[in-house]
Amino acid sequence: MDRLCLLLFFTACFLSTHAGVQGIGVNYGLLGDNLPPPGQVIALLKSRNVQKIRIFDPNTNVLKALEGSGVEVVVGVRNEDLQQLAADPSFAKSWVSTNVVPHSSSVKFTYISAGNEVIPGPSATYVLGAMQNLDAALQAANIAIPVSTVVSLQVLGSSYPPSSGAFSDNTTMRPIAAFLAAKKSPLLVNVYPYFAYIGDPTNVPLDYALLQGTANGVDDGTNHYTTLFDAMVDATYAALEKVDGSAVEVVVSETGWPSAENGDVATINNAQTYVNNVIAHVSSGQGTPKRRGKAVETFLFALFNEDLKPAGTEQNFGLYHPDMTEVYHVNFPA
Repeated sequence: MDRLCLLLFFTACFLSTHAGVQGIGVNYGLLGDNLPPPGQVIALLKSRNVQKIRIFDPNTNVLKALEGSGVEVVVGVRNEDLQQLAADPSFAKSWVSTNVVPHSSSVKFTYISAGNEVIPGPSATYVLGAMQNLDAALQAANIAIPVSTVVSLQVLGSSYPPSSGAFSDNTTMRPIAAFLAAKKSPLLVNVYPYFAYIGDPTNVPLDYALLQGTANGVDDGTNHYTTLFDAMVDATYAALEKVDGSAVEVVVSETGWPSAENGDVATINNAQTYVNNVIAHVSSGQGTPKRRGKAVETFLFALFNEDLKPAGTEQNFGLYHPDMTEVYHVNFPA
């Protein structure tokens, strides 16, 4: 093999290994009465080299805008549909035929998420059945899309130190972990150092929550944590290991920091610091202390400030205003 071929070979290997590392996703919510049309939104994302988005339900207009764009999408199932999806395989087939099949040749589906943050809660018992029926419906349609669910860190009964991470409800999470492991699907986890910080500002240093790399951090056996983000992710990995889910990867389906409506904590400066530090950390590919060298696929929350959300910080997690001007500048990977 001559030198040019060798160069091309190693370049191809590097790109195939690091393409996913360099990509970072954004949550695209629609709870606003003044948001731009999906076509303009997808064009904005492509102009910033955003390769992945997550939507919370199979919105037809968004899926049509994604056709041929090359932008990957995680599609959520509405929580109110979980019970019927779990009970009725034909409803799962109808869901797939309506929301996935028409777009499957032109949209890059990354994952289907059966529900958002319903564990723990009254709908938790429906999650596994919904996942199983959706997976069977996708297989019947000859479409290969991993099926998962989104959980918040409230799913953990213990999280400190990270190695003590454990689920509060193993009865629910053990079979879900088994399903994910068997299907080689990840667990989607919403990770918010912001809420941990405001819940205990005395014991959670701000620089630890903001990934500033200046915190004294936490020692946990042979692992040392300088960021709360890593500690939260690894606590989830520890919990998965305790239910025989060590083969299951963690994808951060949401993370972000509000830019207003909470004094000197939710500020533009703190939001910009957090989001850009997350992007730099994830894009480095260094992984977490527990999973070194394993990049954490991450979706920022959220694309826009959405005025139909509850008043306060919930309306101020956006990277952009509804007119598509920046709330603050974000250093998306080139």
